[in-house]
Amino acid sequence: MNRPALPLFSRRDRIRTAQVVVLTLLLVLAVPGRSFAGANLLSNPGLEVLAADGFPVCWERSGWGDSTHTFEVTHAAPHGGTNAMQVTVGAISSGDRKALMLENPSCAPNVTPGHQYDLTAWYKTTTANTVMTMFRHDVAQGWVYWTDLATLAVTTTWTPRTVRTPPVPAGTDQIVWGVTIYGAGTLETDDYSMVDATQPAPGTSCSAGPACTAGAWQVMPFESPVRGIHAVVLKNGDVLLVAGSGNDPAAFAAGSFTTAVYRPRTGTFTAVPTPADLFCSGHVQLADGRVLIMGGNKDYPAVDGSHGYKGLRDSFVFDPDTMAYTRVNDMSGGSWYPSATVLGNGDVVSLGGLGEDSSGTVATQYFDSSDQRWLPLGEANQTWSFWGLYPSMILMQDGRLFYTGSHVFGNGLPGTGASIYDYGANTITPVTGLRAKDERDQSMSVLLPPAQDQRVLTLGGGNIDTNPDANRLTDLIDLKQATPVYRPGPQLPTGTLTGGVPQTAAQGKMYVSAVLLPDGKVFETGGGLHNRADPVYEASMFDPATDTFTPGMATDPVPRTYHSSAFLLPDGRVMAVGDNPGNGTFEMRISVYSPPYLFKGGRPQILSVAGQQWAYGTSKQITVDGPILKASLIRPEAVTHSSDPNQRYIDLPMTVNGNTIGLNLTSNPNLAPPGWYMLFVVGTNGVPSVAQWVQVK
Repeated sequence: MNRPALPLFSRRDRIRTAQVVVLTLLLVLAVPGRSFAGANLLSNPGLEVLAADGFPVCWERSGWGDSTHTFEVTHAAPHGGTNAMQVTVGAISSGDRKALMLENPSCAPNVTPGHQYDLTAWYKTTTANTVMTMFRHDVAQGWVYWTDLATLAVTTTWTPRTVRTPPVPAGTDQIVWGVTIYGAGTLETDDYSMVDATQPAPGTSCSAGPACTAGAWQVMPFESPVRGIHAVVLKNGDVLLVAGSGNDPAAFAAGSFTTAVYRPRTGTFTAVPTPADLFCSGHVQLADGRVLIMGGNKDYPAVDGSHGYKGLRDSFVFDPDTMAYTRVNDMSGGSWYPSATVLGNGDVVSLGGLGEDSSGTVATQYFDSSDQRWLPLGEANQTWSFWGLYPSMILMQDGRLFYTGSHVFGNGLPGTGASIYDYGANTITPVTGLRAKDERDQSMSVLLPPAQDQRVLTLGGGNIDTNPDANRLTDLIDLKQATPVYRPGPQLPTGTLTGGVPQTAAQGKMYVSAVLLPDGKVFETGGGLHNRADPVYEASMFDPATDTFTPGMATDPVPRTYHSSAFLLPDGRVMAVGDNPGNGTFEMRISVYSPPYLFKGGRPQILSVAGQQWAYGTSKQITVDGPILKASLIRPEAVTHSSDPNQRYIDLPMTVNGNTIGLNLTSNPNLAPPGWYMLFVVGTNGVPSVAQWVQVK
């Protein structure tokens, strides 16, 4: 969109009348491996994320007046990465040209009135007719011209220019700025940054306003091409999104099954041919980083009621290296909504779900990782017990499985609602203390950081049959005790319903997500008050050190109820996908949450790691760029339906010698099952590094 020239502006103000650079709060926080004084608030600052038209995401070709000109993304010696933007103006009689970011809420950085910001761009220009200028968004007037920033000198080598803004006026919630060429010549730009330069208040270490304590969400300026029912963070940092038929009977009838791999660093997707309806399958990461996917949907319920959903026997392995599915042998029975838990020896146990005849699966299904096959019934230990749908089965440090009581659909099973299952001994021991066991439908359970403490938190839940208000209950258990018993935890904080309606004290949420963070806390987000209805806008931070919630975290602006998931990315942010309300629609927008720690200063850098292969009971050396508070391994998530029983955080005790750190890995594979993990370090300012990938074996 172009603006008419305004007569009160100076001679150069004609160049400011078109749309200016718009930059996004927290789509990208920093270029990996590069430190800024504070958090970079810009979207796509290195221009590495390209849209479908080949131009950088959030940027557009812009300008006004009469000129001959070209725009291009150049790969010839950019300042950093692989892309730079180049604008060349030939003959010009009026106006200007510039490659600018989109002026919309998804692509403009939020600012705090009274704060000042340091704006930096790397550039080369062959003409002195090059200028930086700025507009601000006034909540009453809309976008208005603010001020000149600087005229850029001619240079043929990459040169940074940093300008500090005046204090942001009251009533301004966003600013935009950019570099424009208004004379004949060539302008190249790359590696933009915008940092809050305001000194923090005494006694604090953060100047980013509410984000300092609440974090901030960003809705991506693109949508997922597939329904994100299943989400798996792969060993390379990409995200596998599996829909299958996506809860769409028409897609099932047409044999239209979909999968895509999303690359958070570039904002791009790659479609993957999907061999069967993997809708509501189980999934788990194998020791080599491939993903074992079991079961799925054989059929939707019959119109005449003669059968319900039917489970598939099919099983596949997805390989991130080849971006393809490979079939393994069938399971011993159909599985729709099965559990999937990796054991300390790398094998996988699957329990529960629905079979090929729509009845509950009572078989224990066992995948032998050494043979890469599912064992037939006669070779696997059997208790012939039905565990429900997506029963949350967490591996304990002694090799047994803890059924937390979190499940999907309807009433719980007879008994206490939780139990300990010993596969080797074929025994099931009831666990008492879980409250409202029949209202734990799509609650979520997590093994709290660190895994060495063996404590589990179960949060929220409801019941799709009786459909009461979802509850705010949380329960805690210490699995190291000789006879573990659940005890009441703090209630989930209250939030608001759709339209900002406050919740009452009795209301909670089902479809809740809980994500382990590198600072050792648990981020709780998303959910709904009723079955596939009434999204709840609330998020909180649980601290295992104190067993308390900190309420008031920033809330995802996108509703996240049934078929939604949230999970940790290697850069320390949290990504959220999905929502499938009762009207059958599906939410395709992607949200990304930046926790408060990303506003508290520069990130520590892991400069080197002594090998990617880590053996149990060994010490591995890393080098860092400064003091480190702690280090951990976090298993990448494979989540669906508020369920990922394999999510875990393993503390790495440190031996410190200056910037050389020895990290001591547990000798117990039940604490850290074999596989790929994200290695994080946390600086003394509480800010985590970007993760490095290591393989525990």
